Amino acid sequence: MLAFIGFFVGLALLMYFTMKGMNIIFAALISSIIVALSNQLSLEKALTENYMAGFTSYFASWFLVYLLGAVFGKIMEETGAADSIANWVKRVIGAKHAVLAVVIACSVMAYGGVSVAIVAFAAYPIALSLFREGNIPHRFIPAAIIFGSISFTMTSPGSPEVQNLIPMEFFGTKPTAGGWIALVVAISIMVMGGFALKFMVDRAIKRGEQFDAPQAVLDNIERLQKVERKLPPTFFAILPLALVVITLNVSAQFISSVAAALVGLFVGCAVALLTMRKYATKYDTMFTKGAENAVIATVNICAVVGFGAVAKETPSFQMIVDALVGMPGMAYVGLAGAVTIIAGITGSASGGLGIALPILAPIYNAQGLDPNAMHRISALASGGLDSLPHNGYIVTTIRAVSNETHDRAYKPVFVISVVVSMIALMLAILLYSIF
Repeated sequence: MLAFIGFFVGLALLMYFTMKGMNIIFAALISSIIVALSNQLSLEKALTENYMAGFTSYFASWFLVYLLGAVFGKIMEETGAADSIANWVKRVIGAKHAVLAVVIACSVMAYGGVSVAIVAFAAYPIALSLFREGNIPHRFIPAAIIFGSISFTMTSPGSPEVQNLIPMEFFGTKPTAGGWIALVVAISIMVMGGFALKFMVDRAIKRGEQFDAPQAVLDNIERLQKVERKLPPTFFAILPLALVVITLNVSAQFISSVAAALVGLFVGCAVALLTMRKYATKYDTMFTKGAENAVIATVNICAVVGFGAVAKETPSFQMIVDALVGMPGMAYVGLAGAVTIIAGITGSASGGLGIALPILAPIYNAQGLDPNAMHRISALASGGLDSLPHNGYIVTTIRAVSNETHDRAYKPVFVISVVVSMIALMLAILLYSIF
């Protein structure tokens, strides 16, 4: 009993500390210590081996992608390309529809194969300009970015995001697995999330909220505005984004996904610097601030992955997995529940799938269930509780990218990324069980 209590106390504290603004590294370490001690793990091994193995493994795999992604985002900001795109979007959609414009921009990039972390860095300057012009509260920027980049794009059929690709290995399916039900569920997420986000923004504006960005953001806006400059043409501003997506998807046919991402981002950065060099203001800011953002973003996620690595080694975790696998009733419910809980514990959709499916897939495959349905349910389940406050991408988008706090920005994120996603998951289970 003490082991279970300690396990969930550690998880609860991780979320509490994150909500209160504690540095995610210390929050994850403290929570890992509690989980390890309550489950009678060797503290030395838990921290120096399990935690650090998870931490360094993720860092080694993804830091270069985060680095180029962050630099790319700063180039888009410092050259004025983001403002140029924002002006174009305002002409086409209108600044009063800034939230919709940001969601669309993020979903296009994410569905085009751009890593969600890269989407956040690239989209924020565009969102900042649109929200400022439309006088929309700054605290909704993380929700708009997250909704467009993960809520439906990473779980929809055909998505190139890893959350849609991991199940293929275990169920022998294709990226488009799930049939018409998958399309219905994807559309339902778009509609429900879109209405929910619009309702929250409209209500905030009616209460008198305005574009009240944090001081660090305002200072940067003021610095950029002081520089009298002509913005680059829309074509040159959009060209680097398009080349990132195109290069990524083409090169991914011949090299690994990580290498393809690096090639795509390098091409995007190089083309942006070459075609818009006369619009640049401070080259040192592009690279130094970009590098700082990359380190912060990567380490935030690594800290949570490290906690998940410690949690995975506990008897409590294994007992939870066994209990979820043995859930009575509809088999799809058991699969969805197990993936959802594990993704929530680890604070990672891809991490949850990576831990859950090697254990669960053989069990449910043996039951003769539809592999396409299991693929889609697994992908959807990974995108619910994974978005709790300690999720690395959530922390990065709110803090490192947007300079916001959880107190101000997390509530709308919770609604569109947890509540809406869980409703969509239940809809998928119901439809696959009936049809």
